[in-house]
Amino acid sequence: MTRETGAAGAGEDRLTAVLRPVRAGNGFEEALEQILQVVRLGLVAAGERLPAERELARRLGISRVTLREVLKVLREQGLVEARRGRYGGTFVRPRADAADEGELRRRVAGADVDDVLRFRGVLEVGAAGLCAQQGLTGRQAARLREALERTHDAPPADYRRRDTLLHLTLAESCGSPTLTAQYAAVRATVNDLLDCIPLLVRNLEHSQRQHAALVAAVLAGDAHGAREAMREHCAGTAALLRGFLT
Repeated sequence: MTRETGAAGAGEDRLTAVLRPVRAGNGFEEALEQILQVVRLGLVAAGERLPAERELARRLGISRVTLREVLKVLREQGLVEARRGRYGGTFVRPRADAADEGELRRRVAGADVDDVLRFRGVLEVGAAGLCAQQGLTGRQAARLREALERTHDAPPADYRRRDTLLHLTLAESCGSPTLTAQYAAVRATVNDLLDCIPLLVRNLEHSQRQHAALVAAVLAGDAHGAREAMREHCAGTAALLRGFLT
């Protein structure tokens, strides 16, 4: 699969966590919010193409005229770019790097870090326990294992995106679209916060051990163990963010 078609096929499954029909009256605003979440969560990686306009409009329940207005805003903000030709389309641009740390910090200046981290913890700990308690289907278990495996060999520059996909896969496995949507929203904010702090190798190694313990507990049906593994994992991330940002 080429990078140009990376959002197709299996990637389409990732987008179901965020893209859903918008409500009448706020079609433009809600569609913009959802596509922003797709970009901020890394569900379509930098350099990859968003689904075709026809497909995006269908998923969001909006006209292609409205969708084009949304994409125009994203282009003006430097988040996506349009390419012409046989392999053209709308492609996600690389996100701000360390040189733009000041801009990143300004973007999250209004965020209540403690509130975001508390809400994230409640959602994630609850989701982990629920998945273990109710059990996963064979397909869900396979997707969770695959998401975990993809974090193992992730290059540092792509680690946080793959980490996001692992957590989002777990949230989806609960079977609650409302929980998944709420998690996607709070995770987008968490990712903005994480972009403001350095990527620490020691922390990544620690996170990987926690991920492995979490997935093992979920697959074993150990609800208590899954909740405790997730609680510990979220606490570690929270400690780093509070240390650097507050």
